Amino acid sequence: MKTVYLGLGSNIEPKVEYLKKAVIKLSSEAKINIKKTSSLYLTKAYGYEEQADFINAVVCLKTELGPEKLLEKILQIESELGRVRTKKWGPRTIDIDILFYDNLEYQSQDLIIPHPEIRKRAFVLIPLVEAAEEELFIDNINITKWLDKLDSSSDEVEFYNEFPELNLNKK
Repeated sequence: MKTVYLGLGSNIEPKVEYLKKAVIKLSSEAKINIKKTSSLYLTKAYGYEEQADFINAVVCLKTELGPEKLLEKILQIESELGRVRTKKWGPRTIDIDILFYDNLEYQSQDLIIPHPEIRKRAFVLIPLVEAAEEELFIDNINITKWLDKLDSSSDEVEFYNEFPELNLNKK
């Protein structure tokens, strides 16, 4: 089983419900076992800023799915939850990104692991540091050091709430 970290975000109401539903759908996959969720963080929109604030979180899971199969599952879940891709960085019911997949460095037409934007985004690093079950590195630098390099206040990331309790089937 591989350890994977996913970044989740939503800025269309009901935001927290979309995050919960995404985690429930992930956990219903036979080859995915949710290990931990971070707290929820309220974040100003990134990229296209004329939209509602986001709620972001990170999920740690174990899986037997390879990176491309996991991406297929993620895209299916996003679609099931009403994600429509009309504008880059635009509003979305749910966004799920593969941040880390074990220690794998991977690149295909559709997927880059580790996610290339992690080091620039406090709204990803803050919940990732919280959810990490091991030390994670990008370019041989610990993610906590990447977070220290950022001006977190510029991202306007703030604690929102604990991730809601979910009754997941533990495998």
